[in-house]
This record gives sequence, structure tokens and C-alpha cells, in this order.
Amino acid sequence: MVQVPQRTAFSGPALIRLLARLTDVDVPESSQSLSDRLSQWLGWTDAIALSSALNNAPPAVAAGARAFGDAEESECARVRTSLANAIVGDSIFAAARRRGPAAQALTQGAPVDAPVDYAVFRQRYLSMQQTMETGIGNLRGRLRAMLAAKTPAMARLAVVDAVMERALSERERSLLAAVPGLLKGHFERLRQAEQQTLADAEASGEAATAPAAPPGAWLQVFRKDMQSVLLAELDVRLQPVEGLLAALRTS
Repeated sequence: MVQVPQRTAFSGPALIRLLARLTDVDVPESSQSLSDRLSQWLGWTDAIALSSALNNAPPAVAAGARAFGDAEESECARVRTSLANAIVGDSIFAAARRRGPAAQALTQGAPVDAPVDYAVFRQRYLSMQQTMETGIGNLRGRLRAMLAAKTPAMARLAVVDAVMERALSERERSLLAAVPGLLKGHFERLRQAEQQTLADAEASGEAATAPAAPPGAWLQVFRKDMQSVLLAELDVRLQPVEGLLAALRTS
């Protein structure tokens, strides 16, 4: 069975814990509070905009605001499900399932999908990130517009959310764009671990016996791991939406 060294457990979102386990980047947990970290990410123009949103009079609320109800809840659930299904059902991650018996058509211990270029996985990951960013950004904007039409306090919250999205979106995009690069190391370690296992088996005269895992199993492991990271990233990206939803439910 293909294995890689286990990393020290981290606290925090599932995305952070997964990346800590799958990569060889040894980064200690920050001792800074969330507010301290955010203060480093906000430029002076962002700080002014945020201060204005918090201290100035809230925007006027238009009359006849539409009530938040089941239709909006369903739309939010639809967007989440659609994005999750796109990740789970993507051809790059599901290819091994569709091959069926062909996956076992190995010749002299060579996987049918070798050689495999990591660039294919990297490009698909970046494409999925773009899909998530667009879908969630549109949903966040719609929820914010509904919030702005509720009460002065809710309108202020909508303005603060808009300021934070503008201030942090570039930083978020830069950080998340680094994830595919981190996963490349995991890809290479899994492939090398299997190659070493097969070489050891051949050297010891065990090549003729059935291996513990079929050649090429490392790629299945990697596909599943990348899929799990994408789903964890989806949860992180949806956190602002969950906050807006919670506010709307109380209005």
C-alpha cells in the first residue's frame, strides 16, 4: 500500500489540516490572533474604508425589501451542491472509476496511466478554483444586497462585508493559488514511493507474486487526496456566505 510520512497534527480548518498532513512544508502554527493577522493584510486605504463603514451612519434602507425565505436558502444550498458535485464528478478525478477493467490491464507491472503529467492536475485545480470564486462571489453579492435592504444595522454589515471582500480577495487568491504547487510534492512522493516498492519487490524476487496494491494505486490515492483538498477549500471559501446567511436568518 502506498504511504507517505504523516505530519504533525494542526488545528484550524480542514484545509489547513489536510495540507499539513499531505505536504512537506514545516510551518509552525502562528501565535498571533486573527485580528493581528488581518491588520497586517489590510492596507491603509482598506483600513480607512473599514473605519468609515463601522463609524459612519449606515446607508438608508429602501422600503419594501423582499423577505429572506426558503427560496434563498434553496439557492444557497444549490450553489454549494453544484460546486461540490463539480469537484467530485470532474473527469480528472473520476477517470480511474470510468476505466473499469482497463485499470487492471497492466503490462509487466507498468500502470496503464503512466507517464502522468502533474500539469494536468494543476491546471484542473486552478480551473476549479476559478469556478468556485465566480459562483461564490456572485452568491455573496446577492446575499449582501438582500442584507442591505433590511435594517440600518444589517446595511452596515453589508458594507463591512463588501469592504472586507475587496481588501482580502487579492490576498486570498494569492494564498490559495499556491495550493496546487504544494500538492505537486505529494504527487511526486506517492509516485516515487510506489516505484521504490516495485523495485524492492523485483530485487527480492517477489515481482511474480501479487503486490499488496496494484501498480498505479498511488494515482488513485492522489486523485482522492486532491479532491478532498478542493472540497475543504470550498468550505473555506463559503465561510463569508455562511456569515451572511446567519445574519439574514435573524433579520
